[in-house]
Amino acid sequence: MLQSLFMMGRDPEVSPEEAVTSYRNSLDSSQSLYLFNLFNIIKTAEFALEDTERKRAKYLPSDEDKKFTAKLYENEVIQALVRETHLQEVFEEKGLSDLLEEDTARNYYKTFAKTDEYKKYVQNEDGLESHREAVLSMYRLLVKSEIFEENMEDHFPTWEDDRSLIIGAVKKTVKALPQTPELYRTFRPDYEAAVEFGEAMLSQVIEDHKGLEGIIAPALENWDIERVANIDMILLKMALCEFLHFSSIPTKVTLNEYVEISKMYSTDKSKDFINGILDKLMKQLKEEGKIQKSGRGLQD
Repeated sequence: MLQSLFMMGRDPEVSPEEAVTSYRNSLDSSQSLYLFNLFNIIKTAEFALEDTERKRAKYLPSDEDKKFTAKLYENEVIQALVRETHLQEVFEEKGLSDLLEEDTARNYYKTFAKTDEYKKYVQNEDGLESHREAVLSMYRLLVKSEIFEENMEDHFPTWEDDRSLIIGAVKKTVKALPQTPELYRTFRPDYEAAVEFGEAMLSQVIEDHKGLEGIIAPALENWDIERVANIDMILLKMALCEFLHFSSIPTKVTLNEYVEISKMYSTDKSKDFINGILDKLMKQLKEEGKIQKSGRGLQD
């Protein structure tokens, strides 16, 4: 959403419809990122099959080799995803197999195979929780890999922004397996928040941008509105829009959220600027009775 509003601010020719389309495309990119992370997990685990064949083909296999199995791939957690036919079709439709080289996935597996967690896992008879933890351990290793990071960034420009959201969603999915392998269908992420709320917010800010500026300008005191950085003005408009039009979001949550966003996307001084202006607007609008929050605990 921030990116779509920033795009409109830089190019007056961008229409509201194009901004909404850009926002929807960013959501699709997030969904593809999530799916690509799942694909990486499956393909990395699949090399346990190759590893098993290699160990069994040894002329003098060790006791450890003889006990080794491909359970990292064959366990019910991974197989719940493998057997989900629609998921495999989505992988194919999005061309995700073209984004992960076989040698890359093989190296991911070899790195994980050297860990104590994996060695202990393959040698013991364990239950469902053990399978989940093994898959999560493998995934934690993946996201720490420079090659994994580079691969994500090369194919998905939004990875840096979406990283924590995607990782959280993937972990949630793994923890729900094998009971709900179709959980991936619900990720967009969080349809209500990302689509319904997001598009409503985007449309509201675009439609009422002059009115929002009119409320913000007096609070700037000695600052000329034209001197405010574009990204800071967008954040102020979005926060003000939440104050005025989204009754279910507490004002303090809005204020803290946009101060945190400013730390990520604007200058070092922006967080104090954003905090000061929003705090002033919040108090002013409350006194004028223009902020109406519904629900228990939302008035503070």
